[in-house]
Amino acid sequence: MRLSQKLRLLFAVLMPVVALAACSGGAGTTGGTTGGGAEQVKLTVWSWDGTVEKAVAGFQAANPNIKVEVVNAGSSSDEYKALDNAIQAGSGVPDLAMFEYFVVPYFAIPGKLTDLAEFGVGNFKQDYVQAAWNDVTVNGKVYALPSDYGPSAMFYNTATLKKAGIDKAPATWDEYYEAAKKIRALGGDHYIAQDTGDLFFLLSLIWQAGGHPFTVDGNKVRIDFTDEGTSKAVAFWQKMLDEDLLNTKITGWSDDWNRALNDGTLATQTMGGWLTSTLPERAPKAAGDFRVAPMPQWTRGAKVGAENGGSSFGIPAAAEHKEAAFTFLEYFTHGGGLSSRVDAGAFVPNTSVLQSEAFKGKPNEYFGGQKVGTVLAEASETVATGWQYPPFFEWARSIYGDIASPYYTTGKGSLAQVLEEWKRRCVQYGNEQGFEVS
Repeated sequence: MRLSQKLRLLFAVLMPVVALAACSGGAGTTGGTTGGGAEQVKLTVWSWDGTVEKAVAGFQAANPNIKVEVVNAGSSSDEYKALDNAIQAGSGVPDLAMFEYFVVPYFAIPGKLTDLAEFGVGNFKQDYVQAAWNDVTVNGKVYALPSDYGPSAMFYNTATLKKAGIDKAPATWDEYYEAAKKIRALGGDHYIAQDTGDLFFLLSLIWQAGGHPFTVDGNKVRIDFTDEGTSKAVAFWQKMLDEDLLNTKITGWSDDWNRALNDGTLATQTMGGWLTSTLPERAPKAAGDFRVAPMPQWTRGAKVGAENGGSSFGIPAAAEHKEAAFTFLEYFTHGGGLSSRVDAGAFVPNTSVLQSEAFKGKPNEYFGGQKVGTVLAEASETVATGWQYPPFFEWARSIYGDIASPYYTTGKGSLAQVLEEWKRRCVQYGNEQGFEVS
């Protein structure tokens, strides 16, 4: 299941969010004379995020000259292909489109997205966590506005940990390793976590460790999985695999995964904060046992996080109604329509939301009354900055599973070898696409 598709539901179980005073000014900045004057304008928005539609009614009431049609163009990959085809054909290009963060460079670098500087987008920077703003910035220019977010966090079953003699959540990866051995000692199918080749978890581990395997400078891309941070993270996870401390038989989002979460044999999952919304449905029998904690740290006392998922919206360079499109974009990502989306379950990287009492102060019954918003707000604020994805990452992630699967199936080889083969394929593909990849 695609990570970004889960983000749209986050915190439907956390809180009904009240209208946020810090965000209520958006409607006032998007009056009926903006984005086309008195002329009637129809906007087409491509999105797989169902919360965007929640903002349409309020926007159209404030902007009667602009009508908005939100179209689900399929999965994210389907949408990207359709957008590329429309751009090439010179027709059917939407006014706004949704992009996972790692896809923004692919459309921005060759000039397929509009530089939002002309709309004064820099004024919004202060209301987004720094890492999310970095995600939509390519070569110093902002090409999209963040719409949802996935800070990495650790979800852990207190009952299973207690059974293994563990009183509190592991605060460091060293503690996590020791906890993994105790949980495995329970026997049977007890494991601290599962992994069958989860690329985004591995990258979040590398990200948090300070690794920078991808470096992008315009058309030039460098891929290197041997830097210190990357090597540290990969070596640690390799040790977990080598010592049989991870379940490599259960695939994430499968029925077996649900059962293991339900019966407690799978003790933790380190994923994007969006798991808060789907875990109650997948593990209802574990209600009251699960809690949320920050990612374990590489150094005790540190506060460094990473991302695991997130999306944005940009205006294609070939869009017909750019001014009106930005008017709506501002409204549902930053202005008066933001609270309606959060109320519908969107987890957004706006600090005005993350620091609000409505977000941080609501106890969550499924998580034993824990105020999980407080944990996830901190996780959002502490994401390490400077991470980059290559502009062809959508293709790169599509082949990773095929490369990694034989290792997880047979145990022959290593994660380092998997990453080297992945790098080789990426370098070849990137150069074939006209990038300078080394």
